[in-house]
Amino acid sequence: MGRSRRTIPEELLLLALDPATGTTAQPQSLDLGLAGAQLVELALAGRIAPDGDRIAVVVPRPTGDPTLDCALELLRRRGAPVRAVNWIGGPRLGLRQTYLSHLERCGMVHAVAGQMCGVLPTTRYQATDNEISREIRARLDSAIRTGVPPDPRTAALAALAHAVGLGKHLYPGNEGRSSRSRLRDLIRHDPMGGLVAHAVMDVQNGVAAQPRRSPAPAGRQAAPGGRVAAEPARGVPVQPRRGSMARVVAH
Repeated sequence: MGRSRRTIPEELLLLALDPATGTTAQPQSLDLGLAGAQLVELALAGRIAPDGDRIAVVVPRPTGDPTLDCALELLRRRGAPVRAVNWIGGPRLGLRQTYLSHLERCGMVHAVAGQMCGVLPTTRYQATDNEISREIRARLDSAIRTGVPPDPRTAALAALAHAVGLGKHLYPGNEGRSSRSRLRDLIRHDPMGGLVAHAVMDVQNGVAAQPRRSPAPAGRQAAPGGRVAAEPARGVPVQPRRGSMARVVAH
């Protein structure tokens, strides 16, 4: 794939960066979102496709993007379709730093060294051109405001932004409540983005161990105790219980 277009992981990270402080919103869930955004980008490039709640490699040919191609090769080595929730919940040590370093090389952000509590070294990343972030944000705003179905890239970006909890960062306060609701609703406009976004939320809510259940049809035999097991709730994302990645951005 060419490099004339920003990838969804890059755009998700730019959305999460605070232009004033250089910190990232929702840093831990953002790590999951970046892994999910890679899947969406690979699907848009025609390299993978959804197979139920699993991801299957359909064209193993490299895209030309080293980070995406690394993910594609890992998927290919699995040999069989992998559940999206298991892929996203797997270790992705350094993925956020990889994308931050890439954005720095492209001149879209610059690193600012600092210290936490006057002792621990930290690195913040500030946008060098806020116009890029404003353009990305404008696409989301337009989809929310007009109600016109967005293109697949924007729909997937909106789904992931909601899944990692960026809604309150992008549309804060009571005045942003309706925009946050519409951001969530955009998830339905891209099947792959929806699959990945729900997988991100499932990992955060700790329900990755079991396959997602479909609603029980009428007359289905109940489980012991007279009840059919309910599907895990898809509420507002919570912080994942696993440890955070190496601290490269102060938060």
